[in-house]
Amino acid sequence: MAGSVVVVGASSGIGEKIAKHYADAGRRVYVSSRDQGRADEAAARIGGDTHGLAVDLAEPAGIAAGLAPVEGPVDYLVIPAVLRDQNSVKEFAIEGATALAVLKLVGYPETIHQLLDRMHDESAIVLFGGLAKEKPYPGSTTVTSVNGGVEKMLNTLVLEIAPVRVNAIHPGIVLDSWFWEGKDPVRDAVMRRTPTGRPVLEEHIVDATRFLLENPSANGINLQIDGGHQMRQLLD
Repeated sequence: MAGSVVVVGASSGIGEKIAKHYADAGRRVYVSSRDQGRADEAAARIGGDTHGLAVDLAEPAGIAAGLAPVEGPVDYLVIPAVLRDQNSVKEFAIEGATALAVLKLVGYPETIHQLLDRMHDESAIVLFGGLAKEKPYPGSTTVTSVNGGVEKMLNTLVLEIAPVRVNAIHPGIVLDSWFWEGKDPVRDAVMRRTPTGRPVLEEHIVDATRFLLENPSANGINLQIDGGHQMRQLLD
């Protein structure tokens, strides 16, 4: 019998779509938000055997309690949870930078730690970073550093929790996400510099996540999904 799928950060967007895919396939799915109400609303929208959890990765001391309702075995764990932090060093906001750094660099491994005893030899994990690790921009010091940390986190996780597989996705600009609504000049500039000439969409990130979870030889991969945008940057 198939085990559970846990998606931490699934109250909207990519996380919700990943959860929806597995719920539609008949899996028991757990979806989390920092707020129990939002998690329950997402679970209701997704339908099937889906359950809401209140988990705030920026408050790692509470992660164990938030994940306590998860029933094993856990086949797949996906952690797309993120906080957006536009934070210049010249005007450094410690609170936002700390929250993002703790969320990914402490919250991600603590989530794995808490669920590891409910996982098994065939389980798989996908973490989320981002291409700011390769393409910094003004105000991205924390984002760039933290996403670089996610990339390197795999180096230890792949060895420490083997044979459980661990991979990471680093999306580029996902043009159908809510964050890019109404930002047509930026969207147009991205499209001009993307070799495929096609936008990266949330469904493409979902498909890449499924590959990393389900392919039994995918392990230790930092997968960039950006339509080749990063390669264009390297050529310029």
